[in-house]
Amino acid sequence: MTTSATHSGARASLLSGLVYFQLAAGMILFGSATPVSKIVTEAMPVFVGSTLRVAIGALVLAPLLLRYRGEIGKLSRTDWLLTALIAVFGMFGFTVFMLLGMSLVTGVVGAIVMSTTPAVTAAAAILLVGERANWRKIAAIVLAVGGVLLLYVSGGAGGSGGGSSGSGGPLLQFLQGLGNGVVIGGALIFAAVCCEVAYTLLGQRVSRDANPMVVAFLAAALAIPLFLPLAAWEWSRFEPAAVGAGGWAAVLWYGAGTLALGTWCWYSGIAKTEGSIAAAFMGLMPVSALVLSYLLLGEAFQWIHLAGFGVVFSGVLLMSREHARMAKAHKG
Repeated sequence: MTTSATHSGARASLLSGLVYFQLAAGMILFGSATPVSKIVTEAMPVFVGSTLRVAIGALVLAPLLLRYRGEIGKLSRTDWLLTALIAVFGMFGFTVFMLLGMSLVTGVVGAIVMSTTPAVTAAAAILLVGERANWRKIAAIVLAVGGVLLLYVSGGAGGSGGGSSGSGGPLLQFLQGLGNGVVIGGALIFAAVCCEVAYTLLGQRVSRDANPMVVAFLAAALAIPLFLPLAAWEWSRFEPAAVGAGGWAAVLWYGAGTLALGTWCWYSGIAKTEGSIAAAFMGLMPVSALVLSYLLLGEAFQWIHLAGFGVVFSGVLLMSREHARMAKAHKG
């Protein structure tokens, strides 16, 4: 083997390793959103935290426009409409439902409910987009539902996460007054899952014609005006001086890490590899969410958590294999 061939092989291995790191980092960063969102709700009002998240995310993504600034003028009316819908569902709806839900449940419960995202995405694609159903997709949906039900029926969901003084206010008090906080919180997080699904399906459509990084920045920027009136409504109850270093670090990470850096890592990775390889990394997101819920929130381990997560995660693995199969079939 020649020296040039050796160097070429080493360079290819290095590039592959970088791509795999970007894919893994993207999913781990996305997964960290679940426990971090709970820390944010304990530090500040929901809509203030939501506004800061998208504002920080947009600010961090803004420098990318220097590279892709010429692509904004190429966006069609349809692209702008889809981007606006992503702002409404993927940024505004997801963030609000996630923060409100995490105010009422533990991080582990939030992680398990969020891990149903691949199965819910599959169900929405079958019902709304007309994708064909097969045994893997149906089994993933059944496992996702079964895992969450196992958690709730067994009592493994535990008590509510408890609203904090930071996230208190009329809206949270109203939600707490509706009854079982765990059920209400779980329903709100599932609503966040549905918003994430809308983000995924809309993003797939707009990414056919537009750069996904440009869309991510525009969606975050367009969501800011949606949050501002609600943040202004809560501002009188917000005491910035009372927020500790941990709270500020959490909201900074929620915007810069989970939104901006996670998006950059994931899209940078999938742009350089096959869909079948990228699909294999999707299972890291729920694992990250669960493990970090224990580490960052200090929540007590229960075997029923592992059982419920295992059932849902089996569905995640099935969907990852299905994504890989579809990617290979499309390539062929």
